[in-house]
Amino acid sequence: MMMMDQMLDLPPPLSNEVPMMHHMINGDAPQQVILVQVNPGETFTIRTEDGALQCIQGPAEVPMMSPNGSIPPIHVPPGYVSQVTDRNGSGPCQLYCETKCESVIVLTLQVSNVQSRSALVSWTSVSVSGSSGRVPSCSYELQLKDKGRDGKYKVVYSGEELQYTLTDLRPATDYHVRVSTVCNSMKGPSSDARAFTTHSAPPDTPLPPRLSHRTKSSLTLQWKGKKNSIFREYYVGHQRHCKVMGLCPAVGYTFRVAALNDIGTSGFSTEVVFNTTGSLPQTSLPPRLAQAGPSWVTLEWTRPNSCSNEEVVTYTLEMQDETKVLNSALLMLLNCRLNCRPLQLITCSGEWRSAPSSLLVCKTTPDRPGPPVNPAVNAVTYHSFCVTWGRKVNRYLINLCLCSESQWVTLYRGPERKHLCEDLKPATSYSLRLSCVNVVNLLIHCSDDLTVRTHIPPPGRCQPPSTVGNVKHKEMTLQWDGPLCGEESENVEFSLEMCAMEEGSEPTEVYCGSKTECTVGNLLPGTTYRFQVRAANSAGYGPYSESVEISTAAGPPGQCSPPAINVRSHTCADVTWEVMSSGIDISEYRLDWGRDLDSLELVYSGMETCFQISNLEASTDYCCRLQAVNQAGAGPYSDLVMYRTPAAAPDVVSGFCCVDHPLNPTDNEPFSHSTCLALTWDEPHCNGAEITSYCISIGDRIFTTRNETCHIIRDLLPDSEYSLQIRAENEMGPGPFSQTLTVRTRPLPPSPPRLECAAVGPQSLKLRWGFSSRSQLTDDTTYTLQMENRNQRFVVVYRGSSHTFKLQRLSESSQYRFRIQAVSEAGEGPFSETYTFSTTKSLPQTLKAPRVVQLEGNACEVTWESIPPMRGDRISYVLQMLGGRDSDYKQVRSKLLIKPPFFISFESRLKLLSHSNCFQELWLVGNVWNFCLNG
Repeated sequence: MMMMDQMLDLPPPLSNEVPMMHHMINGDAPQQVILVQVNPGETFTIRTEDGALQCIQGPAEVPMMSPNGSIPPIHVPPGYVSQVTDRNGSGPCQLYCETKCESVIVLTLQVSNVQSRSALVSWTSVSVSGSSGRVPSCSYELQLKDKGRDGKYKVVYSGEELQYTLTDLRPATDYHVRVSTVCNSMKGPSSDARAFTTHSAPPDTPLPPRLSHRTKSSLTLQWKGKKNSIFREYYVGHQRHCKVMGLCPAVGYTFRVAALNDIGTSGFSTEVVFNTTGSLPQTSLPPRLAQAGPSWVTLEWTRPNSCSNEEVVTYTLEMQDETKVLNSALLMLLNCRLNCRPLQLITCSGEWRSAPSSLLVCKTTPDRPGPPVNPAVNAVTYHSFCVTWGRKVNRYLINLCLCSESQWVTLYRGPERKHLCEDLKPATSYSLRLSCVNVVNLLIHCSDDLTVRTHIPPPGRCQPPSTVGNVKHKEMTLQWDGPLCGEESENVEFSLEMCAMEEGSEPTEVYCGSKTECTVGNLLPGTTYRFQVRAANSAGYGPYSESVEISTAAGPPGQCSPPAINVRSHTCADVTWEVMSSGIDISEYRLDWGRDLDSLELVYSGMETCFQISNLEASTDYCCRLQAVNQAGAGPYSDLVMYRTPAAAPDVVSGFCCVDHPLNPTDNEPFSHSTCLALTWDEPHCNGAEITSYCISIGDRIFTTRNETCHIIRDLLPDSEYSLQIRAENEMGPGPFSQTLTVRTRPLPPSPPRLECAAVGPQSLKLRWGFSSRSQLTDDTTYTLQMENRNQRFVVVYRGSSHTFKLQRLSESSQYRFRIQAVSEAGEGPFSETYTFSTTKSLPQTLKAPRVVQLEGNACEVTWESIPPMRGDRISYVLQMLGGRDSDYKQVRSKLLIKPPFFISFESRLKLLSHSNCFQELWLVGNVWNFCLNG
């Protein structure tokens, strides 16, 4: 498979030519069809019988006919390796030829140091190795594209450097750049394009000013100017034209112009001279022929006398359909065939133009032929080659010269287009050139020199191969000498063939390259092989050397028997194995041990046949294998042996501690820190057998628990110290006791105090509590007071160290239930019995003054507002009257419930008295009764 898109160079490097391999072709078949596979994006180039080249684009399969049953040579560039495979393996030899290439891939492309007219491009590359293992010499092609122009990439650099500075760029312009590799004339793929934009810069130098109009006293220009040794700035602005006023007639003025932008000022343009109008020139004199050639003439003429030295005069030379405007009095016309065409001259000064001069007729000299086409060479052998050139040249002969050892010799002279050069020396360089000869045998021109080198003849016989160093059991190193001295050995490759000694074995090529030494591997121990070598160059293969027979050394030991494992304990095992009895000297045995195949490690190497392995884990899978070693190397491993250690009692318990709160509390069994201990621990390794229980030792007592990691010990003495140990048990037995844990129970919590009511009101209760004996009081004792709510559940209304608490916002004449609890460092004590306290009733609200209405006679009506019953308690009213000069009040009605209205005597003074002990008095002033409210 040709991994390229270029035409192959048919004179190939010799190191990559596909060998003929005659032994792989069926000799009985007169012809053989070979298919060459061309991958997509690649080109396969072949040469036809007439020497023409034919290119075939992939993907394609190109059939090639082999007339003699051998594979024709397929030339590939350096870095490519041909591969020949048999597609079906039977029947006619359908062969496929493939090539593989080493290439260099451009990894990164960077653009830095971007200026207005330059930028630095750098890149990195990596070599991707093919089958040949060699890295080809490579160069790089840098391509640049201007987005604003034709949009095509142009090569701006070709070389082996990894960076290049781009110059002559345009400011403020978008560019794209990419790089590709060229290895041995083969062009690789291009990298990804990198875009960049150049910086802005001052404007470019503008073109010289142009004269648009002139008079005797003014010039209208594009920009500015005045003739002087020092230029004077005349105009600055955005316009592109300017009229210069106040000038002298028939005088020349020099002008230049520059452009200006925000970045800066450009350079000035080239200086131009314009003249104001002057006198009318006379009729021009005719031009004169100064010199003539085959394709050119030189003319001259005279300046009119009427024009001053300061006045600028221009000339117009006319020749049939061609006109030239000139500023000089001398002209050379190149590449022209004048024959008999006439010429005339016109003189111009300012705005005036003279009449044309008289006609001048001149002729060019005869022409000589140019150089012939450069020669080409084909059909090169080691003693001849054929030279060809272009079409015949009329009226001239072709002279073919050959140079050897700095002497030129004419090989052919005549009108033909090719010549066969024979009887040449092999491997010799010759120079060729062509020339044209006229009728007087004068050599006119010579072509470029062409260097041709004849091929070398096939190489001679090589010396037989011999071994280097010791022959091993699977490989050996061979070396040989090249062809005999005196013969050409330039660009020689060698082909080494090997054949087993068994009957019917076919020779196989084991090496092809330019070195005279190679290592042959994958051999069988104790086996004899036959080797022979031959050389090859561009002319073909030379004869085989004499064959030599070489035997490999004996091989390493065979496979050992699987080792045996004897159990000593759950942490120790003995591994034994048998001695190798094949008669081979064993230098050592190697024992690998591990938990699985991936973790096998070498644990023993030596001549013993047993080894003890310790520090094993209980109820764990292990495996091992054995290998024997001798001087030839290590033999294969034995079969893998699996082993599992027996189970054992559990490991020691860790993490044994006492916690403040049980991990699995129960409601039916209360927990007290004074008489209980909550214990927890970490589950130990069971060593292959499930843990069945735990034993806790506390003093002389033993507690057995289930397979849990927590337990509560009850019925202990308050404020007492205990020492505890724990161990795990399984079906293999009990494990070791843990370290001793020393803990202490807390003291008993205090008993509840006596609760009593210190003060009572309609909406408040003040409670207090205390102990009958001060010995029960401690500084750290706190109290929790709870009251029963409407849902008959006790809630905390106070928690603290005080001995009194007042409850506010209670309901009047209501019962409340309380209980209290004392708390100390020993814990929470029990709640007291339930206490019941009641609030008192509230007084009725203050009555408003009664209303008195006078009736007929000495009677009046007294009325007042009633108030609603208080929590079901009925309200009664007492009406008293103080009349006349009496000093004591008299009750008007003795009934408790008085409903207004009530009638009393008009001449009386009344006083109303309610249960709230508030007095309401009524006085008669004139004819009106007034009430007064006393508190």
